[in-house]
Amino acid sequence: MESIRFDGRAAIVTGAGAGLGKSYAKFLAARGARVLVNDLGSGYADQERSAGPAAQVAREIVDSGGRALANSDSVADWEGARRMVQECRQAFGRVDILINNAGILRDRSLLKMPPEDFQMVLSVHLLGAFYMTRAAFPIMKEQAYGRIVLTTSTSGLFGVFGQTNYSAAKLGLVGFMNALKQEGARYDILVNAVAPLAATRLSQPTGFFPPEMEALLRPELVTPLVAWFCSEQCSVSGDIVQAGGGYFAKVQILEGRGVRWDPRQELTPEMIAEGYGRISDMRGARPFASANEQMQAALAPLKEK
Repeated sequence: MESIRFDGRAAIVTGAGAGLGKSYAKFLAARGARVLVNDLGSGYADQERSAGPAAQVAREIVDSGGRALANSDSVADWEGARRMVQECRQAFGRVDILINNAGILRDRSLLKMPPEDFQMVLSVHLLGAFYMTRAAFPIMKEQAYGRIVLTTSTSGLFGVFGQTNYSAAKLGLVGFMNALKQEGARYDILVNAVAPLAATRLSQPTGFFPPEMEALLRPELVTPLVAWFCSEQCSVSGDIVQAGGGYFAKVQILEGRGVRWDPRQELTPEMIAEGYGRISDMRGARPFASANEQMQAALAPLKEK
């Protein structure tokens, strides 16, 4: 018995012409969702655009008895994002689910990276997620229901050589999520982030995964988490979960207990140097649900003085 289904729901999946997005789109459709399949049909570096991949995935969904619509607009274009959301609503009457999956890579070390490569990666990943979410959010608010999934990465969460552009964009999405979850809470709009570990067309040119590992890192092993984030049964918002190869783990930003000096005394860099071991001690670290909660914790002792 499939207890988690998407009957009556309408979903938009960006970058769904192959890999992770294709897996998400086909899974949601197989469980009852009507899906707008978006993809530029581009290569490794956002080149060689073609409407073919999105159309092929939509055709596969329809041939399997589902409902799907193909779209080849760019998420990095505000008008394209608006058009995509409008097409979904016109075709299916609603926009319940938005999976921001589209992405590109332009890897180079910082000193070899042209500014346009940095800007383009941010435009697709970070601005693209903003454009799509900004276009869909009013509809979700009107419905008093929505599920938004963002795609972060361990590159942003932990860093990797040669990806300052990609890492900046992916961690920027975490900040976007942390603010958006506050705005969506009253309307039952939940937003979460997945950090997928999967062998896809985006990862193949990097040679990061050896061929013998690819079967163990197939996109379908990430999809169950994303599907749950998209479901009515999901009740969490603002979570980051790494997923891949059968492994799932929550990732969280924590703040240590820190060191507190009397703000009425003079503070010096020598004091920081001497106390830095305690400042950086993460024993007893804790998360915060919002910036307000963190500030209240930081300022509470000052109010007592």
